[in-house]
Amino acid sequence: MINPEEIANIARAEESLWWFRGMRRISFALLDPLVARARPRRILEAGCGAGFFAGALHERYQTPVVAVDLDREAVRHCRQRRAPDPVQASIVALPFADETFELVVSLDVLPHFPRGQEKKPFAELVRVLKPEGYLLIRAAALEVFRSRHSQYVWERQRLTRKRLRRLARANHLRIARLTYANFLLTPAAFLKFRVWEPLARRPPASGIAPVGWLLNGLLYLPLALERLWLQTGLGFPWGQSLFLVAQKPRLRIPEFARQAVVGRKDQP
Repeated sequence: MINPEEIANIARAEESLWWFRGMRRISFALLDPLVARARPRRILEAGCGAGFFAGALHERYQTPVVAVDLDREAVRHCRQRRAPDPVQASIVALPFADETFELVVSLDVLPHFPRGQEKKPFAELVRVLKPEGYLLIRAAALEVFRSRHSQYVWERQRLTRKRLRRLARANHLRIARLTYANFLLTPAAFLKFRVWEPLARRPPASGIAPVGWLLNGLLYLPLALERLWLQTGLGFPWGQSLFLVAQKPRLRIPEFARQAVVGRKDQP
């Protein structure tokens, strides 16, 4: 669960602040080919925060979206901004039947679970995903980029490509894309989080703060360039965020098992 005090900060900033804009464009760059191919009839955003991205999903794809969050304040913000179908529920016990959605999106939710406990919410996302449907996960990546902001929002862990790949395979998903992002700004992030913040010894605080239009544009530019790079099908070797795109296969009965079932039916 995220620090409830951060919800209001997100609601004020996520439409225009450089990080939200850039990550939204990267997310859509990964989602657009899937939507064109799978044509989902129903989308779930699990852990929707203040609801802006759920609304953007609905507007971009003209598809019904269900926005779910555990936090009551988040759901209130969703209703205020008329995010589609806001539901207060836990990601570890989603109130939906098996195989309900053709597309499931979850952004920066898994890092709020203690290490090892991310398996249950991941499996729950797969449970409500239809066969041949797609899952998009974004997660805070690499402990070296843990910051005062990470502590403030109650981030419990940061994931690696190896661990997210292991999760996908344990749930029998076919991995389509697995890449880091927010790569170009990592030198500045390392200096800030590993040098300046330890020296400053300030308490945990939100990293979401308004900036001038010029700085906002300059910080957005690296993420815009990364979006173009990712659209080519290439990825990044490290970064502050990690994206997984995976497909749930349609289970097929092996031939030997099918013949055994047929044989039993043929018996008198």
